[in-house]
Amino acid sequence: MDLEFLQSMDVQILVGVGVAVLAILVAAAYLFSSRKPKGCLDPENFREFKLVKRQQLSHNVAKFTFELPTPTSVLGLPIGQHISCRGKDSQGEEVIKPYTPTTLDSDVGHFELVIKMYPQGRMSHHFRELRVGDYLAVKGPKGRFRYQPGQVRAFGMIAGGSGITPMFQVARAILENPKDMTNVHLIYANVTYEDILLKEELDSLVAKYPGRFKVYYVLNQPPEVWNGGVGFVSKEMIQTHCPAPAPDIKILRCGPPPMNKAMAGHLDALGYSPEIQFQF
Repeated sequence: MDLEFLQSMDVQILVGVGVAVLAILVAAAYLFSSRKPKGCLDPENFREFKLVKRQQLSHNVAKFTFELPTPTSVLGLPIGQHISCRGKDSQGEEVIKPYTPTTLDSDVGHFELVIKMYPQGRMSHHFRELRVGDYLAVKGPKGRFRYQPGQVRAFGMIAGGSGITPMFQVARAILENPKDMTNVHLIYANVTYEDILLKEELDSLVAKYPGRFKVYYVLNQPPEVWNGGVGFVSKEMIQTHCPAPAPDIKILRCGPPPMNKAMAGHLDALGYSPEIQFQF
């Protein structure tokens, strides 16, 4: 009788151990599959990434596609943050400048930079000289912006020129997340129609997410046929095309320093408190 009892106890123990081991394996598999892949960036040290494609978008704008170590690698850049890029100017001196990729971590295996190259720009010279097969030194992530899905009811965005890149990145991340219902209202200012960066991509988001994403283009020198804003971004434009001041909204701005200063003045005058404003 004692022998039978001991044998039955052994069986119960073995079954119990088997169930426990199986539970641990299932939990480990779940954690492994749900864990976010580690990013390729290093906040302290520059890492080199190979240029695999260069697409000229206009006379002074190009899209640069850089390869990540594997086809499933992600850059690992939090929403609304940027990277520091290192290069050399026309005199051969080192220059470091921040840029915001237009890709997200859902775009695996590569990242893209849309760069406007200015005649006298020191880093612009480096990008003008960059050819497929060359490497770019990158460090990051950098930036003060922090975002959690559903953090605000709506974003108002005011961008000028290449200041569109962080806005595009944030808007894409919000709209492509099925759990995030935040609305996005963008005012995007440029000098001429040809200066508008990412227009095709922006218009595509408007068509794909009607009612949730709205863009109002403003041009200083518009073409003859034009139904957007004309001149500089005014207080009236902000009132019409951005969400009204409220605790559950946020206004983001990014553009040339004179524009940023003017927009801060407009927003203050319209009653947007400093707490609901953020400048990239």
